[in-house]
Amino acid sequence: MESQVRGGTRWKRFAVVMVPSVAATAAIGVALAQGALAASFSVSGQSFKVSADKLTGQGFAQYGALDSGYTLDGQKTIHPVAVSSFKSASINNMCQSVVTPNIPLLGSVSLMLRAGGDKPVEADNLYIDVADLNADAVFNNIDIGVAAKDAAKGPGMKGNGEMANPYGFAQQADSATLTDVKQTAWATTAGTFKLSGLKMSLATGAKECY
Repeated sequence: MESQVRGGTRWKRFAVVMVPSVAATAAIGVALAQGALAASFSVSGQSFKVSADKLTGQGFAQYGALDSGYTLDGQKTIHPVAVSSFKSASINNMCQSVVTPNIPLLGSVSLMLRAGGDKPVEADNLYIDVADLNADAVFNNIDIGVAAKDAAKGPGMKGNGEMANPYGFAQQADSATLTDVKQTAWATTAGTFKLSGLKMSLATGAKECY
């Protein structure tokens, strides 16, 4: 079965529906799948933007979670996210940007990374903690409404203290193709991440991928 989705989705609202309370999820600290990532981490006080012409992924799964982290002034906070995971993925013309505000004498400073212009970026066991996503998407053999722990088409839940309910809502597909991708994320983790043609630049002011 093939499912095609066009337009934008507000994943903040979507994640809130999927994620149970902090008290309920904080107790779930068991590694839930072989090959799960070794560690979780506290996210920084800055989200970042990622754009790509095309992302092609094999072994897709998505479930709701909570990212624990900080604000820029050091206060603890929690962000609801939709964790998109792929056993493997290739990304064409990827851009990643983050803006650091209120630097003395400079104001805002932007960091931008570009890769995959000539040869695609390649990743294995890729997890993206997404707050907002806009793209055109095609899913092959999609299952919607599976329990997160049973979304076996993907690489498995992160485990190791991840704040996610293994019995909560998830979806999975044999493969997913996203085009004209624009997303805001709090974290990205991968087993391997090969960035061909990597270019990094710094600039004053707010200069982002989109």
